[in-house]
Amino acid sequence: MRSPQQKPSRSTRPSSQQSRRSTNFVVQGSLLAGASILVRIIGMIYRVPLTAIIGAEGNGYYTSAFSIYTLLLILSSFSMPTAISRIVSGYMAEDSYRNTERVLKAAFVYATIMGFLMFSALWFGADAIAGLLKKPYCEYALRALAPTVWIMAYLGILRGYFQGSGNMVPTAISQILEQILNAVISVLAASILFHRGETANLLYNDTEYTYAFGAAGGAIGTGAGALTALLFFIILYLAQRPAMKRAVRRDESRVAGYGRISLVLAATMLPILISSTVYNISSVIDDYLFGNVMTALGQAQNIVTQWGIFGEYHILFNIPVALANALSSSLIPSLTRAVASGNHRDTVSRVRYAIRFTMLIAIPATIGMAVLASPICRMLFPGKNVGLLINLTRIGSLAVVFFSLSTISNAILQGLGHLNVPLRNALISLALHIAILIGLMYAGFGIYAVVLSNILFALLMCILNQLAIQKHVHFRQGIVKVYILPTIASLIMGAAAYAVYFGIRILLPEGIRNGRIGSAISVGPAVLIAVVIYIAALLVMHAFTREDLDNMPMGGRLKRFVKA
Repeated sequence: MRSPQQKPSRSTRPSSQQSRRSTNFVVQGSLLAGASILVRIIGMIYRVPLTAIIGAEGNGYYTSAFSIYTLLLILSSFSMPTAISRIVSGYMAEDSYRNTERVLKAAFVYATIMGFLMFSALWFGADAIAGLLKKPYCEYALRALAPTVWIMAYLGILRGYFQGSGNMVPTAISQILEQILNAVISVLAASILFHRGETANLLYNDTEYTYAFGAAGGAIGTGAGALTALLFFIILYLAQRPAMKRAVRRDESRVAGYGRISLVLAATMLPILISSTVYNISSVIDDYLFGNVMTALGQAQNIVTQWGIFGEYHILFNIPVALANALSSSLIPSLTRAVASGNHRDTVSRVRYAIRFTMLIAIPATIGMAVLASPICRMLFPGKNVGLLINLTRIGSLAVVFFSLSTISNAILQGLGHLNVPLRNALISLALHIAILIGLMYAGFGIYAVVLSNILFALLMCILNQLAIQKHVHFRQGIVKVYILPTIASLIMGAAAYAVYFGIRILLPEGIRNGRIGSAISVGPAVLIAVVIYIAALLVMHAFTREDLDNMPMGGRLKRFVKA
């Protein structure tokens, strides 16, 4: 069965609308990346007071509940934006608006059914899931997240539709709105419910209800943010609906039946859904194995607290990885159009710049996290467990570059039409990940085993995906410019950043240098100097050509520093 992207176009002359949809994907991706990074920053900021309210124990319940929620979200809607983006971009490239409309209707039916099923699983299965994770009080946060799964199913349809049309602005704006509401409601609800939990503790002679209720309050904020984003998209869709109706009336292309549309949707979604499930299920498996193995080793008392600290590390880790996620969202429609048109040069160019731009951010982020782990962690999550968090961040910083590369390489393979390849690679990597995790835990590594096995999982995914891309695209990436020069520049940057941080730190009074204020004072200038030195080092090493800068956001401002 041929996908809609493979049908011959009725006209070889692109309309002005098609030209607008062909906007450089790096610029579009950078817009979405900027929004995603802002969203992660807001998420990191609000998690600071949230963690202060609910503590490491509450954060452990919250992190576990969110892992389960993410897995069910994948089954209900995670693949929806990517799949609809692929299909819609193909139909819109042919001006086939009636088929585009039918895709949305078929997707709505799917979202309704799957949203209800995942809501039911989370709401009614909360007790059983919490028991499997060895965190019985996690059930309250799980139930608080249940309605959000259903809301996100509909939100995924509209995000995919606008992304498929080549417009990343609505997704970017909706993500920011979603996170702002999430932040405000999460902190307020967590504070209110935490105090309600104190009453429950007295009533039931327990100590965990404060943490459990506080985690549930944080989960309520997620639903409030998702609902806000959905309302924003509904208003936006209704505003452009008249123009869509006019386009449908003018459309004279062949209309596919709903049966065929559903088959194309399923055929596109299923590989992405399965590969995404395998790719993301590792966090749930980690949670399950960590809880059960620690219990078997007689260390059950450390489960919730250590998992909460791991959740704090994951907040820091997710910020730079957001760039790869944003680039992958913008890459698939543009890469699909390049493949459908048979333009090999354009296909190679998009693949090359996606990988290169991702590495230009991920490599310095890895070095920066490792070098400045101590002040960053002390600034954001001070407390009695900050030493463990610093060690996890230093070791786990290596995961940033591997997860970024594996994420973008997954998107490249999907955009090329090889949807089953990431699935196969994820299954192989997951099997190795589980074996290593179990072995390391029984060897006494504890929570460090989770971080180390995740690094190896992402590394193997990178290797397998890169081999597959080379096989299907036949191009030379350029190891020196993509990996070696950014690494050299990042090491120079890291040395300078640490020198600035250490220099400021020793000048501070001993009473504040290791506290939140002292860490903030020392890490801020270090980061600013790091950015300047990194860019300068790349320019000095002639890591950029003028063509490179044309394909990068704000690259025009750097052109005067590059020789023709």
